Amino acid sequence: MVKLDDTELDRTFAALADPTRRALLARLGSQDGASVSELAEPFPVSLPAILKHLNVLSDAGLITRQKTGRTVTCRLNAGPMADAMAWLDHYQQFWSTRLDRLTEFVENDPS
Repeated sequence: MVKLDDTELDRTFAALADPTRRALLARLGSQDGASVSELAEPFPVSLPAILKHLNVLSDAGLITRQKTGRTVTCRLNAGPMADAMAWLDHYQQFWSTRLDRLTEFVENDPS
């Protein structure tokens, strides 16, 4: 199995567990950066709530922020998601192998 830092994986999965944070990441994935106010615009929550979500994403390493004057621009950093995918791929392969063997058993059962 791929050995990954459990703390980093925990942060990544915790950040991805929230639908608002996933939506923020989706918006950042469809463009090359956005200001905090642009990101907050479509959400029916306060700007401080969006900032808390962005802090969680930043702490997990899923976004980077750059301040230019009074504008903070956020950008997607997909590196931690690649590590999470490697972890998930291991279990996908594990279960695929098990299910393939079950299928073979059921198909070859004489009864």
